[in-house]
Amino acid sequence: MNKRSKWLAGAVLAAAALLGAAPAFAHGGGRVHFGIGLNFGPYWGPYWGPAWYYPPPYYYPPAVVVAPPAAPPVYVERNDAPAQPQGYWYYCEQSRGYYPYVKDCPGGWKAVPPAPPPAQ
Repeated sequence: MNKRSKWLAGAVLAAAALLGAAPAFAHGGGRVHFGIGLNFGPYWGPYWGPAWYYPPPYYYPPAVVVAPPAAPPVYVERNDAPAQPQGYWYYCEQSRGYYPYVKDCPGGWKAVPPAPPPAQ
């Protein structure tokens, strides 16, 4: 036997020993697995695949958007009457009376300085 055939016989013998020892480790805890090439069929080695999880739902419900409550409306009272200087009485010449005793004055109000109360 030449040197090359001895080397080939040793390699075949080592491969047979490794393949024969694999079933012995299958039920006893550890297992040695060596593989080169393509593998067709089930694989019974250690599992390093993705973690198990539930599949994604078929339908995602729409997101619920909650808006804060709206601020209450603010009402501003309009005053269309021209601003009158403070400290005056308003006299209506047509009805000959003062505001607030006379409510309407068709000719317009006349601002008069307040008269002091009559002396008694």
